[in-house]
Parts: sequence; C-alpha cells; structure tokens
Amino acid sequence: MKTDEFVNLLAAGETPVPGDVAFRRFSMAIAVALVGSAILMLTIYGIRPDIGGVARTPIFWAKVAFPLSLAIGAAMAVGRLARPATRVGFSLPLMTAPVLVVWIAAAALVMAAVPEARMSLIFGQTWRSCPLNILLLSTPGFVAMIWAMRGLAPTRPRRAGAAAGLLASAIGTLVYCLHCPEMSPAFWGIWYLLGLLLPTVIGALLGPRLLRW
Repeated sequence: MKTDEFVNLLAAGETPVPGDVAFRRFSMAIAVALVGSAILMLTIYGIRPDIGGVARTPIFWAKVAFPLSLAIGAAMAVGRLARPATRVGFSLPLMTAPVLVVWIAAAALVMAAVPEARMSLIFGQTWRSCPLNILLLSTPGFVAMIWAMRGLAPTRPRRAGAAAGLLASAIGTLVYCLHCPEMSPAFWGIWYLLGLLLPTVIGALLGPRLLRW
C-alpha cells in the first residue's frame, strides 16, 4: 500500500472535534466536584449550626473568597494545561495573589493580637484534622478532573496533574467552609493551605502516570 493511500485510509471517517469539548468536560467535572464534596461534607461533618448568623459577617465571606479565588485561577490553569504545548500564563498570579493576601492579613492579625492569643489564632481548634478533611473532600473532584483531562491532550502531565489537584482541593475547601468553625486568616494561611497543597502534590506525582497518552 502506498503512503498516500495509507494516510487516506487513516483519515477516512474522521470528523472534527467539537470546539467546546474541553468546556463541556470541565463543566461536568466541576459539577461532580461540587456535588460530591457537598455530599461528603453533609454526610460526615455537617454544616456548622451557626451558619445563618456567621454568613452575615464579612470575615466569613473573606474565608469563602480564599478558596473561590484559587479555584478560578486553578480552573484557568487546568483549561490551558489540558491543551498541547500551553503554559499556565495569567492563571499563575491569580493563584498566588490570594495566598499572599491571606498571609499579609494573617501577619497583621497575629502582630496586633496580645501574645496570649496568638497561638489560638494560628492553631484554632481543628488544626490536626483540617488538612485531612480538605483532602477527603477533594477526592470526588480529583477523580473528575483527571477524567476530564484524560479526554483531552495535556503534554505537561505533571503540571496538569498538579493543577487538577489544586482545583479539586479549592472546591473541596470551598465546601468545607460551610462546616469549619475557624475564622482566623492565620489559620487559613497555614492549615487550609496545607489541605490545598496535599491534592496538588498528589496530582503532580500521579500526573505522569494518570495522564499518559
């Protein structure tokens, strides 16, 4: 068989890939992440009983804004890294800026507090369990993000896996805010961040295997 005939045979029956395939896959993955994390949170932990009152305070919405802004930046990174030979681009400052803001707020809060209150601001009541709780709530999203990426064409699987883990953990943290009683930026800047980093590191480690073509 001649080369031209072989190429024509391979191309026979091929149809163009829909332009919105990445959007549809990641929209489905994000929906699975939100619903799955919410079901786990309600089943295992439950919503904090004073959510109605605390939701009327600015500090609660500052806490929610932290993982939400990270999720937006991570979603942009995931969308870019799912395509061949692309870079993270502008999504990188979108992911680092919320962390810097929380760290600045945490430092100001701790320095302004009396020495006796500083440890409480940093460790709160749930520092032992918080990162692992976030890791658990990130599981549905991590599986969904890897599924979404496997149907596309990432050429940097380690970075793509890390971005998928960060997006999953940001969504898990966002849902966890409905349960978590901690209201100190100093707590979020350490223990929330650790919970966010665990799935990110796992994604980076597993990306080359899970996202291999």
